[in-house]
Amino acid sequence: MTASAEHFLDKSQGKFSFSGREEPALRIAPGTGERIAFETSDAVYAELHVHHDLDRLTVGINPVTGPVFVDGAEPGDALIVTIHEILLNDCGWSVSLPGTGALRHVMGREMFTRRIPIDADGVHVTDRHVFDARPMIGCIGTAPAEGENSTVMPSFAGGGNMDLTGCRPGSKVYLPVMVEGAYLSIGDIHALMAEGESSFVAIEAEGTAVISIELAKDMNLRAPGSRPVRNGSSSAWATQSRKASPAATKTCSTSSSRTTAGSGKTPTPCSVQSATPVSADRQDHRRRTRSTRSPPVGAVTVHRLPKSVLTPQS
Repeated sequence: MTASAEHFLDKSQGKFSFSGREEPALRIAPGTGERIAFETSDAVYAELHVHHDLDRLTVGINPVTGPVFVDGAEPGDALIVTIHEILLNDCGWSVSLPGTGALRHVMGREMFTRRIPIDADGVHVTDRHVFDARPMIGCIGTAPAEGENSTVMPSFAGGGNMDLTGCRPGSKVYLPVMVEGAYLSIGDIHALMAEGESSFVAIEAEGTAVISIELAKDMNLRAPGSRPVRNGSSSAWATQSRKASPAATKTCSTSSSRTTAGSGKTPTPCSVQSATPVSADRQDHRRRTRSTRSPPVGAVTVHRLPKSVLTPQS
């Protein structure tokens, strides 16, 4: 199955940083409804599966495909990125790096890797455990005002490796614009992830994310935000070889006292919430709690990784 899009950016356009100094892979006018397909790469996990040695890697970690130059985007504006669908290849990867993550004392001193088949039945995490795929974009962002930002960590005001399950089909992601053209890049597709990466990676998978771009002028966001798409919009995922069922959509916090023309609300920095209905008292408690809490820029995780992994590669 191939992505339905007017523009296709293949994984050879992958970069290892977010930067406005890169040559744009595509230039597009916002608000036209044109869809862009971003193919991503899982080459680093395939190499780890073969070598079990970070020092033998010949490719970098977390390449992002792009960048896309958005006509009319200026500092202070915001990109509104609608995620229409994510197509997965036929396998993903599970990896545990020694000494990293919450499970470092459980997983031992040897690197663990596993090839995870993905088919019509779901994601085969083990021979006995199969789960529905819930694909998401781990790494999405715009270029910083100066220099470049890592695709590994930390996440930053323009996005980055946020690893939020809310960045999935059926969501709109709001990203601050810091340079003319915004320079949008996307990578690090996950076939499946809980609310975090306990062993530094999720079920990483090569695939294609299909998105469209709108532009909100003078939104002045201080961090990325997200909200679900409503009113019958498309929300689907599939493997490359078949059509699949729509993916469920996680909601994100959208409460804000600010408004903008055309949208009615400005999204708050992304804070993924449960879609389960709650009582009015509980909702009021959440509103009061949010008003006194500074929301996170993204799902920033801290790991002690080799410096070579954290350094953007040219």
